[in-house]
Amino acid sequence: MTYQVAQQHDSMTAFAPVKGSPLSVGSGFTGMGFRHGQFFGAMDPIIMVDHYTMTVPTFGAHPHAGLSAVTVLFEDTEGKFNNRDSLGNDFDINPGDLYWLNAGSGAIHDEAPRKGATIHGLQIFVNLPARLKHQSPSSLHVKREDMPTLKGQGYRVRLVLGQSNGIETAAASVWPVTILDGFADKTSVFEHRIQTGFNAWIYSVEGDIEYKVRGNWFTLHQGESSAIDDAENEAITIRGKSSSSSHFAVLSGETIHEHFVQHGPFAMSTQQEIDEVVARYNAGELGSLDSQP
Repeated sequence: MTYQVAQQHDSMTAFAPVKGSPLSVGSGFTGMGFRHGQFFGAMDPIIMVDHYTMTVPTFGAHPHAGLSAVTVLFEDTEGKFNNRDSLGNDFDINPGDLYWLNAGSGAIHDEAPRKGATIHGLQIFVNLPARLKHQSPSSLHVKREDMPTLKGQGYRVRLVLGQSNGIETAAASVWPVTILDGFADKTSVFEHRIQTGFNAWIYSVEGDIEYKVRGNWFTLHQGESSAIDDAENEAITIRGKSSSSSHFAVLSGETIHEHFVQHGPFAMSTQQEIDEVVARYNAGELGSLDSQP
């Protein structure tokens, strides 16, 4: 599939809408997937995003290394999502929560809906720079009640992580990332400023949205996303296309600009490092779900 540049203004580029690839695993996991290769580097530091619904345990215990595996639950999630990992964590995350597993040199992870739950959210892989890929793993859990909410004409936006409109979350991730989960109708005047040195990825979760960059409006239909790179403290304005609110998400992170090799749940600087971490995993050296911190 070919992806085209929609508009170019000096050094900043906004990419034409990209529709996610359908996902289906087993009997209880469906969604839409987006990968960094679809955006020619403009997703950096994001490697992939899956927008999914999960109703039964699907993946089991699995490894990660060289990246952060980030879970953002939307507020319409029903029930609880059990998170376990080799750092010794074993707890439920609730609707609206964030869980950030910084895998670093390697960790084992499992997420599973509790019985009767319907989990709706985003699974995000955030790359790590080479200097952080071999550090010890760590984790961050941010509860819905600890996230600021931005409200104004035609919009309500949760500041899940990072900073927007002069507000910054108390929690900070291992790599600078801002995550917005919002609703906007056609009267919305919501504006977010992309920090210098950051890229941004915009996604229409439900309904259609429009966003404005440097005076130009672009449309995203439900299930479509776009990326903006080389922003220099640029403002984006987001609004819905009808009188009812559309649901959208914005991910913005500090760019890394480093070559990396992805192999499934691993992202390392070279193929040799991939081979090494796979060997460590096969040897049981990434820990287990029974590990204690």
